[in-house]
Amino acid sequence: MTTHAIVNLHITTPESLAAYREKAADALTKHGGAVLQASRELEVIEGDTELPDMAAILTFPDHAAGLAWINDPELADVHALRRGCGRSTIVLL
Repeated sequence: MTTHAIVNLHITTPESLAAYREKAADALTKHGGAVLQASRELEVIEGDTELPDMAAILTFPDHAAGLAWINDPELADVHALRRGCGRSTIVLL
């Protein structure tokens, strides 16, 4: 069953984000993933929370593919670029 991940980024090093974006699509594709939506224009419509600088929704063929993507040792350098851009949180649904 298709699953999604919510990615929140608090960006402090834009250069690292730019380097990550160059490699992110190939890393996702390796595990059947894709970016469903990504935006820097965010708006809280209910509740009180700190908005990230950027958010994305990823899609994967199933839960196992999402876990395989984040845990793939061959993608450690790609994930390090994302983590190096600031603070990131990823929630797999």
